This record gives sequence, structure tokens and C-alpha cells, in this order.
Amino acid sequence: MPNDLTSSAIERQNVLNNRYALARIQEHLSLGGLEFEGDAFFTKQHLMSLFGISDSTVERYLASHADELKSNGYQLLRGKKLKEFKDMGDGTFINEGTKTSVLGVFNFRATLNLAMLLTESERAKSIRSRVLDIVIDVVAERAGGHTKYINQRDTDYLPSAYQEHSYRKVFAEALNQHLDMGPMKFGVYTNKIYQLVFRENAAEYKQILKLAKSDNLRDTLYAEVLKAIASIENGLAQELSQQAATLGRQLLPSELDTMLDALENNPYLKPIIEDARIKMASRDMSFRDALHTKLENYLQTVPEGDVEKFLGEASRSLEEQLSDPETLEVFKRLKDR
Repeated sequence: MPNDLTSSAIERQNVLNNRYALARIQEHLSLGGLEFEGDAFFTKQHLMSLFGISDSTVERYLASHADELKSNGYQLLRGKKLKEFKDMGDGTFINEGTKTSVLGVFNFRATLNLAMLLTESERAKSIRSRVLDIVIDVVAERAGGHTKYINQRDTDYLPSAYQEHSYRKVFAEALNQHLDMGPMKFGVYTNKIYQLVFRENAAEYKQILKLAKSDNLRDTLYAEVLKAIASIENGLAQELSQQAATLGRQLLPSELDTMLDALENNPYLKPIIEDARIKMASRDMSFRDALHTKLENYLQTVPEGDVEKFLGEASRSLEEQLSDPETLEVFKRLKDR
């Protein structure tokens, strides 16, 4: 992954939101802890021993990253729940005394969260290194061996790809009939649309994803990105045709460029384009270990729902989707529109 886990809250949360990677990490790290309510829990004393750190270090991270640690499983035990927890152990790591009425504990997820934050611990550094390797392996394994086409595991991919292909033909025909420019216009304006949607031309995108020359860039795009491209292609085709009819001639490239420039801030398209940028930047960093530097401002944590969409039991390869009668019925409806 491009950034250090200690400095990137987004990358830490991407790991913690991936339940498949978490299960593998827990299995391989064997950190111990006390089994309680179906999870492994660690007290402050556990963590001091595990990471070779002081009480004050744990408290400092609890103060500086309170919201993050709490959202990932750090909690305060009281009353009956505290008594049940104490009864599970032998007292080795619970030395606050029998009169303690509140005890802070970390479940496995919160413990891993702390390990990704700690800069003072060599053990934590070693854990971070293993975590990154495990996450990459799990994502590739669940994606069928390679993440290049992980986008195609989304059930929305095929309908979006088909729709974009249809609008691309409309746009290509409009360029052919109404733009006064040579054959290179198709490649030139394809790149201009890419740059409008995700700020990269085809060559830049292929380099970031390490695609071969023979790879079709659009085969790797997420459904949301394809929808944004289709919206622009369809809108430009219509506007190009209308302007040519009004003027009674083909348009010049500069005139089409003016139309294209106006689209980025079009109030109808702006949310679609911004969503496409967020999805591409965030998912590619998490699933493909690829950083789109021109989209860094759009990076967000990949939600657990996206993990399920691309890695979960319901996600399926393109071949599996194409053999599904329901998917074929969707294509039939699109074709008949």
C-alpha cells in the first residue's frame, strides 16, 4: 500500500473493514487474549506485555485516537459484564484489583488498530508488515487470483458496461458526423472524457494500474465510473448534434472543447463525476494497491459494504455472471429499450 499505516487513518480503516483479511490476520498472528463473547479481548496489561510499551503509552494513544479506537472495539466494561470478563481469566492481566468498577478492554480489531498506530514498538512494526502482506494475499485470493478485473465482480458492472458501450456508439457517430477533425478525433476525445471524469488520460491510467498495452482500459473501470463516462458521452452527442444543426455546419474542435469544459461544473453531472472519482481513488488504493495521485483529495475509507460487494460470497466473476439467466434477462431488457 502506498502510505504508512501509522500515518494513514484511511488505510488503517480499510484493513479493519475487511472481515476476510481480519479473520486471516487473527489466525496467523496468534496474539492470544481472553476469549469473551466470541472475540479475543486484551486489557491494558496484555498490550503492555505484547508490544513492550508502558502504561502511559497506551493512555496516550487512547487520548489521541479515542474515536478511532472506540469505533473499532475499545470499550469500558462495568457491572455484570465486567464480572463475567474477570471470571474468564486467571487474574494475570487484570491487576487493577477486585474493587475495580470499570475496566477498559480492546477486542482483536481494536488491538490491531493500536498495532497500526504504535511507532514505539518493534513488535507492532513487525505486525504491520505482516498485516499488509496478508491483506494483499486475501484480496487477490478472493478476487480469483488477480485484482485487475476486481471491478467486474460487482453485479452492477455488466449492465453499466453494456449501457456505456451503447452511448459510446452514439457519441462516436456524433463525432463522425458533426466534428470537423480527422480520424484521431475518437482517441483525442476519449482521452478528454477520461481526464474530465478521473483526471488521467489512458496512458496514465494504464501505468498506474500496470496494465499491458493490449489490455482494454474500460474493462477495468468500476460501474460508477462507466456511468459517469456514459452520461458525458450521451450529453455531448446530443449537444454536438443540436449545435451542428443550428449552425448548419460541422463544429470545430475548439467549439467542442468549450462544451466539454463546461461539463465538469454542470450541476447535474457534478455529483456523478465526484462519486466516480471517490470510488476509483478509494477502491483502487484498497483493492489494487494503486494510488491515483491526481485524485488523492477524493480518497475515502472503503466501506464494509464495498468489501462484501467485491470480495464477499455474493460477488461473482464475470464468467459466473454471464451464465446466470437473470443477468441475461437484464441484457435482453437493455437491448430491447
